Amino acid sequence: MERFRLDKESMALRAAKELEEGTCVNLGFGIPSLAANYIPEGKHITFQSENGVVGYGEITTAEEADWDLVNAMGQPVTLSPGISFVDHAESFAMIRGGHVDVAVLGALQVSRKGDLASWALPGCVGGMGGAMDLVMGVKKVIVTMTHTTSNGTPKVVKECELPLTGRACVDLLITDVAVLRMTPRGMQIAEVAPGWTPDEVQKISGTELGVAADVSEISL
Repeated sequence: MERFRLDKESMALRAAKELEEGTCVNLGFGIPSLAANYIPEGKHITFQSENGVVGYGEITTAEEADWDLVNAMGQPVTLSPGISFVDHAESFAMIRGGHVDVAVLGALQVSRKGDLASWALPGCVGGMGGAMDLVMGVKKVIVTMTHTTSNGTPKVVKECELPLTGRACVDLLITDVAVLRMTPRGMQIAEVAPGWTPDEVQKISGTELGVAADVSEISL
């Protein structure tokens, strides 16, 4: 059977399915930011951004953009009913005060224990943004990333080798080949991409993973 890897939009859609009615959600750079485009009509999610936009909608096109209304990634977004604007201090007070329910973040590595490395690569100068505050302040952390690097190196590992964003903070990991849930015994394969088996996911992982008794195909 032919194996398929989820594209960025499909991973974002799968992440959006995890967002519950009435929650306040922060979307990280890259794949996570796309989740705002996949909220069903009638479902109310408040998207909060570190730059102080609270209650924005989907990403819009450059032709329709209001460049005074952007998310933390600088992408133009739409207005939603009830949208508000606060300064950085109030935005981070929301995060640090536990008023944001879910963070959807990208990652460079995730360990079997749920450790997250998301902000620094060797030889690259960058910033951590609000990720460290988010993983400590929110109630649930969802990560989206490819299962391996472009050269096939596993990004799901026994121990993170890159600088950590947070320890034991990841609750759910969505990759292009699987959905992994955190359990008391570590990451467990809960869903697999079309054409994949848990054994095949295990072979491209850098650590031993558990397998759920009711493992199923990823449904979008």
